[in-house]
Amino acid sequence: MAGVASVDRVQSALESLGSDCPMEEVIGLCPELTWNQVFLAIDYLSRTGRICVTIDPGRTYRVQASPVPAVGDSLFSASPSVSLSGAD
Repeated sequence: MAGVASVDRVQSALESLGSDCPMEEVIGLCPELTWNQVFLAIDYLSRTGRICVTIDPGRTYRVQASPVPAVGDSLFSASPSVSLSGAD
């Protein structure tokens, strides 16, 4: 995994921006990070669903923070309907 501080910094920068931007622009949003740190953070955030990476018709990769799900929009229910203990 990318460094936690790098991941948090990139996610925070993208959330503050509020719109999509070219991947190269993220480096400018986080000047204290190296290109490698930004790339690894984007990779990790994308794989965990916290940001969205797209490619435009000009073949430029664009990144944007994923919207935060509203309360109740969770993929997992608070009360599971399937018992995992095996004692049914």
